[in-house]
Order: sequence, then C-alpha cells, then structure tokens
Amino acid sequence: MAGPLIPARAADGARAPKAQSGPARILPGAGRVAWLAVRRLGMLVLLLAAVFAAIEVLPGDAANTTSERGETAADMAARRTALGLDRPVAERFRDWMTGLPTGDLGTTAHGQPVTSVLSGPFPNTLLLGSLALVLSIVGALALGSWATLRPGGRVDRTIAVLATAAFALPEFVVSVALLLVFSQWTGWLPAVTLTGADGAPASWDMLVLPLLALAIPQIGWNTRIVRGALADQSALPHVQAAILDGLPRRRILTHHMLPGALPAIAVSTATSAGMLLGGAVVVETLFNYPGIGAVLSGAIADRDTPLVAGVVAATGAAISGLLLLADLIRDRTLGARR
Repeated sequence: MAGPLIPARAADGARAPKAQSGPARILPGAGRVAWLAVRRLGMLVLLLAAVFAAIEVLPGDAANTTSERGETAADMAARRTALGLDRPVAERFRDWMTGLPTGDLGTTAHGQPVTSVLSGPFPNTLLLGSLALVLSIVGALALGSWATLRPGGRVDRTIAVLATAAFALPEFVVSVALLLVFSQWTGWLPAVTLTGADGAPASWDMLVLPLLALAIPQIGWNTRIVRGALADQSALPHVQAAILDGLPRRRILTHHMLPGALPAIAVSTATSAGMLLGGAVVVETLFNYPGIGAVLSGAIADRDTPLVAGVVAATGAAISGLLLLADLIRDRTLGARR
C-alpha cells in the first residue's frame, strides 16, 4: 500500500485555473448567464469573420475552382456574380450572418444548401467526437486519480510520462500506429469505414480505430489536468485535516478533492471538445469516416466560403455550448466556496 496522500505537484506542472474575474463574477444569477452567453457568442462571431477573411486571401476563388472546361471569360464573370464574389467580403459576411439565426447557412459554390450538405456527415462527427470525449474524460479521471493516490511513486511517475507522450503525439501518428497494429498486423479491426444506407458507419467495429485515434491524445491532456488539479486540492487545509483525521484515501479523493477540482476538469473537458473536432478532420480522412472532415477539406479546396463557415458555425456552436457550461460550473463552484 502506498503512503498517505500528501501535497504533491504534478510532474507536468498543470495547475487549476484561478478564480474568474470581471463582470461574470459580480452579475446576479440570470445576468451572469446572459453575460457568459454573450461573450461566447461574440467569440463565435469573430471566428466566423476570420473564416471569411482567411478564405478571401487564399489564391483563387470559388468561381475558378468550380469552373468547367471550356468556360469563357464571360461565363466566369457570370459565375462570379452569381456567387456574389463581385461584392466586398464584409458585405457578403453581413448577408450570411443575417440568415444564421434562422438556420440558413447559405448556398455552396455548387448550388446546394449548406444545411443539406451537413445534415448527413455532421451527426456522424458528433457521434465520434462525443464518444471520444467521454472516453477521454473517463480515462483521465481514472489515471489522474490513480496517480494521486500514489503521489511521487512509480505509478505517478509512469502515468505522468505516458500522459505527456500521448498528448505530444499528433492524431495522424496515433492513427497510423493503430492501423499498423490492429488492422495490418493482426486484422482485428477494419482499416476503413464503410457506410450503410443511412450514411452512418455500417458496423460498430468501424468506429473503434477512429475513436481511439481521437481519444488517446486527449486522455493524455486531461490526465495532466486532473492530476494537477488534484495536486492543488491536496494542499488545501480541509484536505489536510481529513488526512490527519485518518479518513480512507479514496474517500478523501472522492469527497474532498474531486469536487474542488471540478472547475479545472470542466474547462479541460470543453477545451478537449475543440481539440477533438479539430483532430476529426485528420482522423476522418485517414479512416474514410463519413464526417465533416472530408466536407471541410473539399470546401477549402473549392474556396467555398459559405460551406466552410457553415462547418465552423456548427462545430463552433457545439464547442461554445460546452465552454459556456464549463464557465457556469466553474462560477457555481467558486461561488459555493465563498
């Protein structure tokens, strides 16, 4: 059995976030929620504006990339006008934003509604990302708590090294390694994803490798955060008092340390959601997964601004919702301490 819990700094130096400052801390209940929601919404609008600007500075435009052989200069000019590319980017962004509250994400460069293009692959990406997020949080809580129960010991050091290594590996490296081991060498799992009649993966085993490729780096990231947050909690007076009272280590962990570490874990979870959706572009391409990864890469190649912005709006809304929830959890926890 390992020794008693002692204040220990995580090997990677991860610390819990400081108390939130600014208007969100002083506004009363509903006002606080409104302020946090407005702040997240403002960040999403700025992100969408950056998307329009970024596509604008790329060489070429949607009229060139979607043109057909034999089109004349007049045809190209007419296509550019039809796509609105003859108007300033700020004006196009304003018009696109006016339809966003009603769910109108515009029309792609190929003349399809953006919502119909995303209706199939986006739920598949949400499924993959949600499963990866759950797996990463469960894995991180288990590993971080295990390391905390044995501070400074061999288990703690090993978990710290493995967590850092896992987070340092890019998703495509993890994907290639998983493909070699579980598909090429053993044949246990399929290397590519086949879709059924409904556009979803044809069988559950086709989800395993993409899921692991996304989750493993995030397990490493979240394990570091959980371990660091629990190390902070172990130094607090009420935890030290529980240790001196001789309470069981697991009870100290679950009743005295984990509740205080919840704000840091919530923020880490929301951050992981963004990383998972970003990594999904690479992982879905490697495993031929029917998600938004292929849609986004094709849209960027076509300079299809409405489609790229639609993908960012959909994923950004999901991430902003999780960040807002994390803000509320942190605010509520810190308020309860006062």
